[in-house]
Formats: sequence, structure tokens, C-alpha cells
Amino acid sequence: MTVLSFTKGHGTGNDFVLFTDPEGEIELSAEQIRYLCDRRFGVGADGVIRAVRSRSIAEGAAILAEEPEAEWFMDYWNADGTPAEMCGNGVRVYAHYLVTEGLVSAERRDTLPIGTRSGVKDVLAGVNGYTVDLGRWRIGGEPLVAASGLEVARPGLGINLGNPHVVTALAHEGELSGLDLTKAPALDPAPEDGANVEFVVPEEPLVKDGVARIKMRVHERGVGETLSCGTGVAAAALAFRHWGGDGMPNHWRVDVPGGRLAVRMFPTEEGEHVSLSGPAELVYSGTIEI
Repeated sequence: MTVLSFTKGHGTGNDFVLFTDPEGEIELSAEQIRYLCDRRFGVGADGVIRAVRSRSIAEGAAILAEEPEAEWFMDYWNADGTPAEMCGNGVRVYAHYLVTEGLVSAERRDTLPIGTRSGVKDVLAGVNGYTVDLGRWRIGGEPLVAASGLEVARPGLGINLGNPHVVTALAHEGELSGLDLTKAPALDPAPEDGANVEFVVPEEPLVKDGVARIKMRVHERGVGETLSCGTGVAAAALAFRHWGGDGMPNHWRVDVPGGRLAVRMFPTEEGEHVSLSGPAELVYSGTIEI
């Protein structure tokens, strides 16, 4: 039996169990991860994040070759014990954890490069939370989406942000609130590695003061419905902008059951990037036998 010291954190209700393992000495099994995330028998979370130095994990070698200053790697695991490429809320909470625990030096706190399974993500600390540059994105496929609570399947749009998403627009808030996301939506064709599925509706008016506004619920791959999904929020904004055409703005406000996040699209030398901004909170720390 191992005693694990942990911290519980969340970003707009998307919650995580975080623990420090700089040298990569603690390898949790899928069963142990499921236990930690269990909301009745464990700590309870949507995922587990191990704070490990990039040089101490196999996936970190490529990260250090890309960005030598990316000292820390976000080793993220879904609640079902499967690894995930990226988590937009998780990486902001992880950055806050590194800062709070004193794992990064004071001069690095403004811009912090973090290694993930989908490359290096730069996180910026701000007055009201953290902003992460999610990097480039791409459109991929238009599967049909069937969900409990919808009478007929709806068209979706695949958006990849290092992890896969399918975004579906609904007609009104009644449809959004009437979804039963305790059951996983069905995608046709089904992606080989699955996908997070976002359901979105526009606010009225959609654009106010140059900012577009939408509401979203999400079923996360390997987790189920969560109160928020950071990369899913960015995917939803990107999909709506794609549907709306050239007149759509590059600044978006997305409301999820757990709170509110901001998305911005901006040009870079390598192509358009998308960023996500929002709060990150650490709730409590403790120990648990696993």
C-alpha cells in the first residue's frame, strides 16, 4: 500500500487530483487512477495529473528537443485510467499548482512552457486566472451525432486541438438542457480513438460588443459529462466561427455548467492559434492510501 500526497484542483468545475513526482518514480495503474477519481470511494475527479519533470518521462524527450525550457510535463490521465493528449482546463490548473507549490522559479511565472502529449503549451498568469496558447488546430470530418434526448441525429464538425472533438449545434436551450449525457453520444462514423462531444447553442444576440457568446455541455471521452472542458470550449468556438463565416469575430465567451471561459483566435508566423482563458483553483490537499 502506497500513501500518496495529493492536491485537489479545478477549472470551472473540471476537477483533478494532482501530485508531485519530479523523478517519475510513481507509476499509477489504471485501477489506481480509477480509484482516485471515484466520487464515492476515492478523492473524486475527472482526471489525475502527475507533475513530473520532462526529462523523467519517455514522452518528455521530444518536448525538451522542441523547447528546452519546458522543464515540467503534464502527465494527464482520464478518470477511466486512459492517458489523454491534452486538457485545456487541466493545463491551467497544473500551471497554478506548479506556481503554488514553488516548483517553478519566480521569474518563470509570467510565461510557463509546459510539456504535454500534444506538444508544448505556453501558459500565461494573469489577474483573473491563466491563459493557455492551445496552438494550431484543424478541422476533421463531419460525423452524425446521436444523443439521448435528441429525437434525430444531428450533423457534427470534427475539430482537433491535439485531442479530438466533435461539435454539434442545437436549436435552442431547451434541447441543450434536455440532453441526457449520462449516456455516451454515438458518432457515425465512429472515430478510431473516440472523441469529446460538445453540444452548443448561441446566445441572443450571438455577437455583442464584438464578442460572440455561446453555451455548451460536453461528454468527455474516458470520463462522461463534465462541468467544463477547456479544449472543448475552444473547439465549440472554432466550430461556430467556421459555420458563421468571415463575419464572425475572433473573441468568444463560452458558458459551461461550471462557469465561464474566454477563447481568442490570433495569427502567428506558423498559422492561426487559439487561446483559452479562465480561472484555476486549488481546493484542498491531503493523503490517501492506494
